[in-house]
Amino acid sequence: MEGITAPHDGSPYDEADIRRFSAEPDKRPGRTAFQRDRARVLHSSALRRLAGKTQVVTPGSQSQEWDASPRTRLTHSLECAQVGRELGAALGCDPDLVETACLSHDMGHPPFGHNGEQVLNDFAKDCGGFEGNAQSLRLLTRIEPKRFVRADSVTPEITTPGAEADIEAGAAAGGGARLVSVGLNLTRAVLDAATKYPWPQGAHPTDPDSVKFGVYGDDLPVFEWARRGAPPNRTCFEAQVMDWADDVAYCVHDFEDGLHAGHVDPGALLSTPERDEIWAVAIGRYVPHDTDPDQLAAALDRLMAQEWWPHGYDGTAVAQARLKDATSQLIGRFCLAAEGATRAQYGTGRLTRYGASLVVPREARDECAVLKAVAHRYVMQRADQESLRADQRIVLAELAWTLTARAPEGLDPQFRALFETASDDRARKRVIVDQIASLTDAAARSLHTALTGRT
Repeated sequence: MEGITAPHDGSPYDEADIRRFSAEPDKRPGRTAFQRDRARVLHSSALRRLAGKTQVVTPGSQSQEWDASPRTRLTHSLECAQVGRELGAALGCDPDLVETACLSHDMGHPPFGHNGEQVLNDFAKDCGGFEGNAQSLRLLTRIEPKRFVRADSVTPEITTPGAEADIEAGAAAGGGARLVSVGLNLTRAVLDAATKYPWPQGAHPTDPDSVKFGVYGDDLPVFEWARRGAPPNRTCFEAQVMDWADDVAYCVHDFEDGLHAGHVDPGALLSTPERDEIWAVAIGRYVPHDTDPDQLAAALDRLMAQEWWPHGYDGTAVAQARLKDATSQLIGRFCLAAEGATRAQYGTGRLTRYGASLVVPREARDECAVLKAVAHRYVMQRADQESLRADQRIVLAELAWTLTARAPEGLDPQFRALFETASDDRARKRVIVDQIASLTDAAARSLHTALTGRT
């Protein structure tokens, strides 16, 4: 059942790492298994849909304050992938593996960003909840249509419950054979690297109340297949690189966008009352609850002391160039800090899988957290943004309950077929969640209007 493409000579990845859930022949010899995985993610419809999903600003929105083409989940994923690929390669990881994990890490996020995630989690409480990272794994291993296999060719211990659907497959599949979707059928190492939270709901290793988890109960069999041989609750080295690349891309570019839009005034960051508000945002959200505000003040002071730090922004070409240089300097600063600290602990060899852990100095994490808090304080906490988020929550909640009452009406053909063959109400509700999660922001509003008649 598990397909193998031989690794390059000298590769630190073994045959178990490059196994696929379903064996597949190479279409073109010469590519590595991870190059094939990267191509599959790049060509997936789920990745394209991220272009229409919120990062900070709703895609397609225009105002005098915001660029008409703001960052989206797709541009964030591309930027995360560039950062992760280079940092991973510098530490000895396969660059295609890390890039694929970075491209994949947000694919399961719903419309309207974390706001939509909260609505879907409330709606799905009685069928396993909703979490964007768990949805990404579900999408990669089941929902994204790429490869189907005969159900009788899948061993029972790794068949995902509820994954089977009767499909009129015609002569190509032997005439009406029962088929099972294996999603993009990625390698074990890539699925593991894309898993930021390797535990199910309620099983956080240090915080049982945490809302973060990486797999739904329905998807545990394929999760356990991907994690076979991995230490419990520990992320692999490539996933840690992906996670830090995500943090770096997120904090730097949100800060850049806030300056570009005029929401962040660098001069205000010298004010004690303004700083107190930034620390209040950061502590408990981006740094531990017991963090000393003086520690964060020192982090911000270190950044502001750099010669490239943007002390103002007026939108001119020179200012744009200086701001872009500052973002490059910040990314380099954070990546070099992690690379240097990790090399100091583990030496100069190739670091992969479970042979090392990424070491990020506390100072770098504090600086990253401060930038996140600045963006949150001056961008996300704006009154107009909260009003927009409230409207988004209403749209998604009404859409969820309307689909519950009227499905299969309103479902795409893919999800209609799954809804009609679902075994019970719980499984049907999960199909509705999958449908909504797949929508772009605009598609969610459009479907809401079509089903409710309200805009």
